Amino acid sequence: MSIVADVYRFVVGVDTHAATHSYCLVEAATARTVDQATFPTSSAGLRRAIAWIERRTGTRIRETLISVEGSSSYGTRLTRELLRAGYRVVDAPSPRRERGGSKTDAIDAHKAAVTMLARPSDGLADARTGDLHECLKTLLPARDRMTREKTRQFNAMVALLREHDLGIDARGKPTLTIVKQIARWRERPSDSRAKQFARAEVITLAQRIVALHVQLAQNLAAVRELVAAHAPVLLELPGVGPISAGLILNAWAYRGRVKSEAAWAALAGVSPIEISSGQRQYRRLNRGGDRQLNRALHAIVLTNSRCDQQTKEFIAARITQGKSPRAIRRILKRYLARRIYRILNQPGAVTTAA
Repeated sequence: MSIVADVYRFVVGVDTHAATHSYCLVEAATARTVDQATFPTSSAGLRRAIAWIERRTGTRIRETLISVEGSSSYGTRLTRELLRAGYRVVDAPSPRRERGGSKTDAIDAHKAAVTMLARPSDGLADARTGDLHECLKTLLPARDRMTREKTRQFNAMVALLREHDLGIDARGKPTLTIVKQIARWRERPSDSRAKQFARAEVITLAQRIVALHVQLAQNLAAVRELVAAHAPVLLELPGVGPISAGLILNAWAYRGRVKSEAAWAALAGVSPIEISSGQRQYRRLNRGGDRQLNRALHAIVLTNSRCDQQTKEFIAARITQGKSPRAIRRILKRYLARRIYRILNQPGAVTTAA
């Protein structure tokens, strides 16, 4: 298996930030630092950075690997421009810091480059691109933010309803119908001052909850439309809904990004990790990888555990063998990751074009 140092002549490490990006160009065969520079993140700055790379590498685009830290966050625009120029761009691992060691942008850029040299060239995490990924990268985090805000607003509203007698029985959680009813309330000047403030705040919270409910429904419809247009095969799997399918597609990005089934399992955080010692042979869950992808697999397994007869029978059989619920979930998630990988890897299963 070839490593990066055998395949590429140069590796460029990039440490990304909001205002500037730091670049470090190293010679792959010797790990010698050729040059370092920092450029602003403006459009002109990105063009200058790419021109700098071209001058230092002699326009050897196919012999140059770009390792970008934060390629899906601060480095998104840079990644897009580098891919357009023809470079291969991969995700740099987060730098490990030694206690008492120095930390600068130049050091981080150097680490982003040299940590790639000994890695297998066909096992790198290529940067995610394409319109489908860009859309999902906007919709899915927005949904998480709205869901968290809706929960906070709802809890605050329930707390006020339980503290003040506003005519609502809040011993249990109010339904959406009750929340909509509260959102239509009017203020009562006859109430005490404290009650007037509480009522006004409850109305404001209820109106925000209703608005978030509508926005979440619109978000779900948009995600469902994207998944149905680009990978309808995912929605045919038991337990897979639009959001779980969207999280899977967001991690998958495009065919060929994940090079093997084992790499996909590691990315999903479902590859078993050996922790054996002495006469004790044991494996535990992988707590690394893409936690959003792992979350999707976990949600699918929980849904199938309740609703899918085949999954119920599998769980019952493993319980009789003495398996713990955690071990059974690990097995199910690993099997699910394998099945999804094989489905997505079929030609034409995913259409990434807009």
